[in-house]
Amino acid sequence: MDTNAHDDLDKLPDAVAAQAFRRLVRHLQHRHDAQNIDLMGLSGFCRNCLADWIGEAGFDGDKAAARTLIHGMPMDEWKATRQTPASDAQLQLMQESVAKNKA
Repeated sequence: MDTNAHDDLDKLPDAVAAQAFRRLVRHLQHRHDAQNIDLMGLSGFCRNCLADWIGEAGFDGDKAAARTLIHGMPMDEWKATRQTPASDAQLQLMQESVAKNKA
């Protein structure tokens, strides 16, 4: 699936899409127990992907600024206070999930 394809989502008003996006980001900032590795394993994307996507969409900042915006704090602080070590099983599931993104 091409996640950049144009479809009915493009008909969604930008203000509505922006509000939903901000709610998603705030939800992820609140639910730091949902680890990036688990998000990757389940869905093939995580907070870092969202940061990359806003950069690709024209965010006027570098990668670190985009990640700070999405995480709600600098990436180093997020890693130190929120991120847990990934298990081999989590890494395997993530690799399998990310492979589906290319299909």
